[in-house]
Amino acid sequence: MKKIVILLTLLFAFSSCKNEDKKPVVKIVELKPEIRFGYNIDDYKLIQDTIKSGESFGAILDRHHVEYPKINQIATSVTEIFDVRRVRAGKPYTILASKDSTEKAQVFIYKHDKINATILDFQDSLITAARFQKPIKVLEKEINGVIHSSLSVTMDSLGLNPNLTWTIADIYAWTLDFYALQKGDSFKFVYEEKFIDDTIFAGYGKVKSAVFKHRGKDLYAFRFLGDSILNIHEYYNEAGKMLRSQFLKAPIKFQYRISSRYNLRRKIAYYGNRVKPHKGTDFAARINTPIIATANGTVSESARRGGNGNYVKIKHNGTYSTQYLHMKTRKVRKGQFVKQGDVIGYVGMTGNTGGPHVCYRFWKHGRQVDPLKEKLPAAKPMKKRMKPVFFKFIKPLKYQLDYKRVSVQKPEVITETIAQK
Repeated sequence: MKKIVILLTLLFAFSSCKNEDKKPVVKIVELKPEIRFGYNIDDYKLIQDTIKSGESFGAILDRHHVEYPKINQIATSVTEIFDVRRVRAGKPYTILASKDSTEKAQVFIYKHDKINATILDFQDSLITAARFQKPIKVLEKEINGVIHSSLSVTMDSLGLNPNLTWTIADIYAWTLDFYALQKGDSFKFVYEEKFIDDTIFAGYGKVKSAVFKHRGKDLYAFRFLGDSILNIHEYYNEAGKMLRSQFLKAPIKFQYRISSRYNLRRKIAYYGNRVKPHKGTDFAARINTPIIATANGTVSESARRGGNGNYVKIKHNGTYSTQYLHMKTRKVRKGQFVKQGDVIGYVGMTGNTGGPHVCYRFWKHGRQVDPLKEKLPAAKPMKKRMKPVFFKFIKPLKYQLDYKRVSVQKPEVITETIAQK
C-alpha cells in the first residue's frame, strides 16, 4: 500500500533559554486506496461513458483495444448471467483499462440502475461475470395528505415521486375508486425510501401501512406475510381481510372518469330515442392510457371488428370473462395468459365511439352483467391460525397511523430506521 506524504507541518519550539534549533516534523499519513465495485481504482485507468444509440458491446470493447476473438470468448462465457446483446442505449458503463501504453480494457461494468450492476472481468485467462449491488440505507418515513383534486396532484404537491403514487394505487385498486375521491379526503402512509451513500435517492421500498379516510370511513392497509409457505406478502385491512379481490374495480388505474354506465334502458336521441341497451361501463381517459387486465386469465379474442374497434376478451375461468373495447392498439394475442394488472392495450377511439375511452364489459355464465353491482369473488382469505399473529403485528402499526393523524401539506418525517442490505 502506498505511503504518501500529504501533510508537512513545521513546528518550531522555542525554549526559555532561546534555543535556536529548529526541527521540521514530518507527518506521514497512510492514504487508503479508492475501492469501487471491489477493485482498487489506482491500479487501472478509469473510463466512464454511456452507451450510444446503435452501439454494441463488441464495438465498445473493440474501441478499447480488445480483439474480436477475445470479445466473442467473453460473450459466450457469460451468457448465463449477462446477455451482451441486450445492452441498452443510455445506460452508463465503466471500463477499467490497463495503465500501460496499450490502455487495453480489463473489466467492463454495466450499470442497470443506481444500485445494481454486472461486472465482466476478463483481465486473466479466466473470464468471470458477477452481479454487484451497492449498499443501501433504508429510511422509514410517514406522509400525511389531503385530497383537493386528485391523488396524483396531491402526491405531487408533497414532493413525492409518481412511482409511489402508482404503488398506492395498486394497493387500493380493489377497494377504492380513485375517481370517486372527494375534496377533504385524507391519507397517511408509512413507507420506505432507499439511499446510496446516505444522500443519493435510489427509489422507494415497501409501503408498510396506510390509511385512507374516504367518505368518513377509514380504509386501512397493512403489509403482512399471510402465507409463510409461499412467502407472499399481501395487504389486509384491520379485520384481517385481504384488500385484493379476484377482480380489479376498473381496467384503468386511477386517471379516468366513468362517462357511461351499464344501462339496459338507455335511450339515444340519434336513434329517435329508441331503447339501445349499453351493456358495458365506459371509462374515459386520455389516448394511450394503459388498459390493464382486471384478473388473471387467457386471452380468448384479440381482434378488430365493427363497432367494437380494437378489442380484447379474456376468459378468467368457467364463470367469468371480461372484454375491453375501442383500443388504439392491442398488446396481447389470442391464447396468451395474462396476469391481473398486466397492460393489454391502450385507450383509443376505434370503432363506434365519440371520444377516447375503454368500454369494459363483464360476462358471467355467458351473460353480460354490471361489474359495479356484482359481488365479485374475493381472493383467498388469511388462514385462521395466522390471525392472532396478524392482530398482534398490526397493533403498533395501527397506533402509528392513528396517533395525531392531522392533515398537513408538507412531508413529515416521524421516525428513521436504518437497515443495511
